[in-house]
Amino acid sequence: MSILLEKLVRAIELGASAFLAAVTGVMFVSVFLRYLFSWSIPDSYDFVRLVLGILILWGLAGTSYRGEHITVDLLWGALPRGGRIALDIFATVVTLAGLGVFAWMMGAKVLSTFEDNVVTYDLQLPVWIYYLVAWAGLAAAAVLVLARLVRLLSAPDSVERAPHAHTAE
Repeated sequence: MSILLEKLVRAIELGASAFLAAVTGVMFVSVFLRYLFSWSIPDSYDFVRLVLGILILWGLAGTSYRGEHITVDLLWGALPRGGRIALDIFATVVTLAGLGVFAWMMGAKVLSTFEDNVVTYDLQLPVWIYYLVAWAGLAAAAVLVLARLVRLLSAPDSVERAPHAHTAE
């Protein structure tokens, strides 16, 4: 199960990196065309804005599962082992609750954007597709945080913390 989960996380991170490459490429070409030829790619601003949201939410999935997001470990480092595990469980439950509400509301936003037929300015592309892909990353983040919580509850020593978070014991 853990190997399958790691492959899923790697695929999600690969997806996020592909979105980052797309944003970088479009921005580079857009700036190049604007300054050299006074021409811009139609909807490049909308595309970059929407795909940037996608890559953030897809990147959130991997960092949440691995615990590699920004943390403040002042209290965690001062606690004994049992307190650290309890704090990790509490933080994961709070994160899961937040991501669950966020995913639910984002799902509602996808539906309302679809129903309102929101489109981009130049090419009239439907925006709900971008929102749906972003929601998929957010839903993956919630599922992976749930998997992290299950691992924390069943085998707390199997859950790795980010390399910078290890303390000397």
